[in-house]
Amino acid sequence: MVTQPTNAIVCRNVVKEFGSGGAKVRALRGVDLDVPFGELVLLVGESGCGKTTLLSIIASILDPTSGEVQVLGTDITRLWGGRKVRFRGKNIGFVFQQYNLLPSLTACENVAIPLIILGYRRGVALRRAREILAMVGLENRQHALPNELSGGQQQRVAISRALVHDPAIIICDEPTAALDAENGRLVIQLLRQVAVQPNRAVVVVTHDNRIFEFGDRIAHMEDGRVDSVTVQKVEV
Repeated sequence: MVTQPTNAIVCRNVVKEFGSGGAKVRALRGVDLDVPFGELVLLVGESGCGKTTLLSIIASILDPTSGEVQVLGTDITRLWGGRKVRFRGKNIGFVFQQYNLLPSLTACENVAIPLIILGYRRGVALRRAREILAMVGLENRQHALPNELSGGQQQRVAISRALVHDPAIIICDEPTAALDAENGRLVIQLLRQVAVQPNRAVVVVTHDNRIFEFGDRIAHMEDGRVDSVTVQKVEV
C-alpha cells in the first residue's frame, strides 16, 4: 500500500531569473513553500513580488533557474517535453482571471476540453462535463455560449473545466479579480466546496483581501521570497 505524502507541493530554495548580464532580473530569490493535501493555499503580496512566477513554476509552465520543486512526489524539474506536458495535463487544473473560455463553444463543450485532449471520446467527455456543471449549479446553462453568461457564471464554467479531469492540483490565478464582491465570494466558496478534497490541493494567487478568510494558509510573498505563512481555521 502506497502512503500519500503529506504535502502535494514542496518548493525548496527555488530561484528564477529572467534575462542575462546587466539585464538579469531575479524574480524568485530562494522560495521555500509546502502546500499540504486537503488545503486551499493563498499566495499573496504586492505586484511584482513573484506570486505568478511561482505559480507558473508549480504548474510546470516555467522552469526554475535552480532549486527543487516536488509536485505529487515528482521532481518536475526533471520532466521534459512530452513527459512534462502529460504530467501537467493529467494532474493540474487551471482557473484564470479572465476565464479563457472559447467563445464559439458552449459551456458544456468548454468544460469537456481537458478530457478530449486526454483522449476521451466526445460523448463521454460531454457527459462528465454536464455532471460537473450540475455540481456548480449551471445544469440549466450548459448550452449557453460564454457571451450569454455573467462573469460569475463564466468563472464557474472555468472552475468546472479545471475539475473535469479530476486533477490533484488546482491552480488559480486571480480568480476573483474580475468579479464584484458578491460574485467573488461565491466563487471562492464554490472552490472550497467542490475543489478542496483530501487528495487534492488548491493554490490561489490573489490580491483580493476579501477572500483571505477562505484560505487554510496564507503564504505572504515579498521581494521574491515567501516571507511568512499564516495558518488559520476556516469556518465557511
